[in-house]
Formats: sequence, structure tokens, C-alpha cells
Amino acid sequence: MKAVKTLLAAALVLAGTAACGGTGAASTGDGAAKTVTVYTADGLADWYKTRFDAFTQKTGIKVQTVEAGSGEVVSRLQKEKSNPQADVVVTLPPFIQKASQDGLLQKYAVPGADHVKGVKGDDYVAVVDNYLCFIANQQAGTPKTFDELLDPRFKGKLQYSTPGQAGDGTAVLLLLQHLLGKQGALDYLKKLETNNVGPSASTGKLQPKVSKGELLVANGDVQMNAASIANDKSAFGIFVPAGKDGKRTTLALPYVMGLGAGAPNVDGGKQLMEYLLSTDAQQTVSQDAFGIPARDDVKPTDANFQTVEKATQGVEVWQPDWSAVLTDLDADVAAYTKAVG
Repeated sequence: MKAVKTLLAAALVLAGTAACGGTGAASTGDGAAKTVTVYTADGLADWYKTRFDAFTQKTGIKVQTVEAGSGEVVSRLQKEKSNPQADVVVTLPPFIQKASQDGLLQKYAVPGADHVKGVKGDDYVAVVDNYLCFIANQQAGTPKTFDELLDPRFKGKLQYSTPGQAGDGTAVLLLLQHLLGKQGALDYLKKLETNNVGPSASTGKLQPKVSKGELLVANGDVQMNAASIANDKSAFGIFVPAGKDGKRTTLALPYVMGLGAGAPNVDGGKQLMEYLLSTDAQQTVSQDAFGIPARDDVKPTDANFQTVEKATQGVEVWQPDWSAVLTDLDADVAAYTKAVG
């Protein structure tokens, strides 16, 4: 995908969950088999912390993570194709499908994948379910509709992550296409550009700006935003705006994992993926990180799960055909870029 291939190499933060240096397990010398490297879209840090610690205790294998926007994760994989560094890849659709199409993943039937009814293929499987949403600073109230976001009071105070680069930003474009048609979505986003601050490759970076009041409205996703409210005491609320028909609709936007092609530590990567999809790990998704288990045989009842249920109450969930989305994505992103200038 041209939009992904031409992404600038953003600075990627290497989380300090492993004692060894380098950018992948292969750089750790004799300790290579004891380290797994995960390239991941941001948003699951709270879950990763507890699960990776538990995984290390269980197996002796340490985990190091590289976090970035969804498109940047795939861009980095493409740049390193001749010298792979990632063992496990976690990103959002349609970028996981793009990684698969470009041969950046390898086939692996993760034990437990038969219990995942959502996004999955021969070389990827959903690990945490999630939904697109928006957030509003408390002083903005709660906007009711998409049309309300065009109000002049949001000029210079509204921002959404960039379609084609960020998974949540791409989801904004897709949802508007679903609600308004492709041309209608472009027309709306062209109007919204009057209020938009500008591009952002990462949705997560918009959260503190909304909390501080630098922005009044931004896009997000329910899992990441609910965790930020609880853990960081962020001063914003979650909302899903209604379309012209008065109905509120969101888009299912799971975190999806795959085994990296040419992974330096294939066996360790497989073990980690199996662990993350196990019932033991899946039972902690909501209580640790406000996510929804991808497995249909794990039924959470904790308070965090109830928070997510409340945030999506009365909202229709749309499940895109991600293969069709990927087919049109280059053209759709190009049309979007032209429309907003």
C-alpha cells in the first residue's frame, strides 16, 4: 500500500520490559531464545505489563515491545523485510491484512483460535476486541451528532488521527463511508477540515491533549480511552455521535496478532501468542485494560467490562469486510488526501 510504504520513519519507543539491548531477539546473542520482540499498535500497555510479566515467570522468556501507530508498525516491518526483527505483530485492521498481503507474516494456527469468531485468517487472529469512539473534554459537553462537530466552536480544537496511517483514523473514514457513502464521507471530512488541527499518526497522542483542554474533541477507541480515564484520570468522556438518521453506529476494531515472517525467535513468538489467546490471559483483558476478550468462551463480568458495555449501550456495531476494505484502501486514502487538501 503506497500510503503505508511512504510513511516517514517515526520514532518508536522501545519499552523497557527486557534487560537486553537491540531492536529484536536476534541481537541478544546467546540470550536470543529468551527474548520475544513484539511490534504493536499502542493502547494495550496495561494488559501487556501484567501478561508479559506472567509469561516471563511461566516460561523464562522476556518480552520487549516496540509501540507505534497501526500503519507505522507495518511500515517498520516492510523496511526490515530483509532483516526481520519482530517475532509477534499486533495491529489493527486493515493493517494486519496489509501485513499478510505483503508477506510480512507467517502462517500459524494459534491454539484457541477456533473460539475466535471475529477477525482471523491463516496468519493472524484477533486477540482483544474493541470499538471506535470519540472523546470530548468536559468543557465541550457531549456532542450528539456528527453534524455538531462542524460547529465553529470546535475550530482549532478538534483533531482525528490520519486515515491510512492510524487504525482508529482509518476507522473514522470507513465509518463515515458506511453512513454517508464514499462521496458523502469525503464531503463531510472536507467541511470538518475547517475545525481540524491537522494530521496525527497516533490516536493515543490525542488523549492528553483532550484531557488538558488543548483539544475539545478527538477520535479514539473504547478500550484505550476507558483505560486512560481510569488509570490516568483523564478529563474526558467517551461518546459515539449519531448520523443524520439519529442512530449511533460504531465500527468493530480489534487488536489482531500475527507471527512475524522470518521471526528471530519463532518458538518464543508462538508461545507468547498461545499464551495471549489462552483462557487464563483472555480472562484478564477487561479487568487489566478495559478490552473485550476475543474468545467467545470467555465471559467477563467485572466492573471494567460493565464500563465498556455502558459506553456502547444503544450503539449499533458494524463489522466491515476487511478484505474489501484493503482492496479499496489505496484509492480511498488518496481520495481523502485530495479532498482535505
